[in-house]
Amino acid sequence: MIMRAYLIILALCVSGGATTRAHPEFQKFVASHSGRPINCAMCHTHADGPEGTAPGQVGRLTSAEMEMLGHARAALEPGGNVNSPILNGFGNHIINSIGKKKFMELRTVPAELANLLPADSDLDRDGIPDVREYLDGTHPLKRHDGSPGLLFRHNFRENLPQILLTLAATICGLYALRHLLHGFANATRAHDEDSELS
Repeated sequence: MIMRAYLIILALCVSGGATTRAHPEFQKFVASHSGRPINCAMCHTHADGPEGTAPGQVGRLTSAEMEMLGHARAALEPGGNVNSPILNGFGNHIINSIGKKKFMELRTVPAELANLLPADSDLDRDGIPDVREYLDGTHPLKRHDGSPGLLFRHNFRENLPQILLTLAATICGLYALRHLLHGFANATRAHDEDSELS
C-alpha cells in the first residue's frame, strides 16, 4: 500500500507541476466578471489551493487520499464518481459533471464552464443555481453567500406559510385588541353615565 502511494506521488511529480496547481484562469475570470475577490476555496478544500502542507493540500494527504487523488485525476470523462481530497464539493461536482479532460480544455475560455454545468444544480440549496454562483463569485457551498435579492426571494418563498400565519395571527390579535379597548371604553362611559345619574 505504501509502495503504491509512493508510485502515485512519483507519477504526479514526473507529470509536471501543472497537475498539482490550482487553475488561476477560472479564479481570474470569476473575479473580473463578478467584481468580487475570490480565492481557491471556491473549488478547493484549502483557500490557497492544492499545493502545500496544510490540511487539504497535497503535502498533507495520506496514502489513501493520494490514491483517491490519483483516481480523481484519471477521471477524464464525466460521471467518474470523483471524490478528490483536494477539491471541495463544488470542485468535485465540476469534474463529475464535465470530466477532467473538458475542464482542462476550458482553461483558455473559463466563461464556458457556466454553459456546461447542470443548470438545475444547487449544492447548498439556497435557491441560487451553482452556475449563477460561479458567475457571481459567491460560494456554491455556503447557503448564506449569494446575491442578497435572490437569497431574500428564495427565503421569502420558502418561509411564506410561516409569514402568512404570523400575519394572520397579528391581524387577529389587533382586531381582538381593538374590540377589547372598545369594550373598556364603553364600560367606562356607561359607568360615568351611571355616576352622573346618581
